[in-house]
Amino acid sequence: MTLGRTAALSDTGRKRRHNEDTFVLQPPVFAVVDGMGGAKAGEVASGLAAEALREEPQDGGSGEEVVVSLIQEANRRVYQRAAEDAATAGMGTTLTVAVVEGDRVRFGHVGDSRAYLVRNGELIQLTEDHSLVGELVRSGKLAPEDAETHPQRSVITRALGTDPDVDVDTFTQDARSGDIFLLCSDGLYSMVGDTSILELVERNRGDLDAVARTLIAAANRAGGDDNITVVAFEIAGAEEDTIHLPAGEPESGEEDTLTEADAVPAVGTRMTGQEERVPEPAPEPAVAPIQPRDADEPRGRRASRGTLLTALLAAAIVAAVVIYLLAR
Repeated sequence: MTLGRTAALSDTGRKRRHNEDTFVLQPPVFAVVDGMGGAKAGEVASGLAAEALREEPQDGGSGEEVVVSLIQEANRRVYQRAAEDAATAGMGTTLTVAVVEGDRVRFGHVGDSRAYLVRNGELIQLTEDHSLVGELVRSGKLAPEDAETHPQRSVITRALGTDPDVDVDTFTQDARSGDIFLLCSDGLYSMVGDTSILELVERNRGDLDAVARTLIAAANRAGGDDNITVVAFEIAGAEEDTIHLPAGEPESGEEDTLTEADAVPAVGTRMTGQEERVPEPAPEPAVAPIQPRDADEPRGRRASRGTLLTALLAAAIVAAVVIYLLAR
């Protein structure tokens, strides 16, 4: 099994001053981290968690136990820093991590960032949100369509760094050639619906950088209420450029968008206070995203109607002149 193209971008959005999101793009490890906390503590939390994922060695274990070990180490670092530094007390972060291992992808998940799989023209949400609204939807107490506008939709029920140990969701997804895996912070999916996410991924399938750019542009055009981070990777076919990965162990019992180098070492947005609007919103990318639902009809059609009206008016004037001359 081979790993194909990869991409990752993070953007502050249109209403936040700081970017508390960060990401890890270090094949075979990929992650999105969305920090929370007052002042810049969210940036600190997400930066510490991402650093732990980048530094931890990948030998000495396999399978989901490696993912759990990585996340527990990230949790330890965030919790320890919060205990030692009063300025960061109470900080925390979400973390969604994917580790590609042979023909499988191991996932670890804490919080309300998400992992998706795009396969055969379908967008599949792989993770469950650890949020108040997510719990209400799963219990049947809240309709999914009402979750998008619920006043407490930003309240998360599980995060790294708030306790000495953290409860981690882990699972394994079999990978196929052509699969695209998408990790994102809530700044994307809270602004862009599943149908639009899928359309943008499929439209730009051959260029994952364009996938990331257009998804972030769509979120910003919808309001950009939060920081937005997208990490994407694909499972390659035999004829594509690939990154060769070691075979996985058998299952037991079975810038205005920022690059990683430029991104502020912090993340997401769970701030309780109202942030200032960013003075200069980022320009739109060269690859145009989908049109908003309430967009006007195409410009070409409007131009054609204008030309027709002008022609009719000119013909009427000519006819009036001819009638006037004949009457004389």
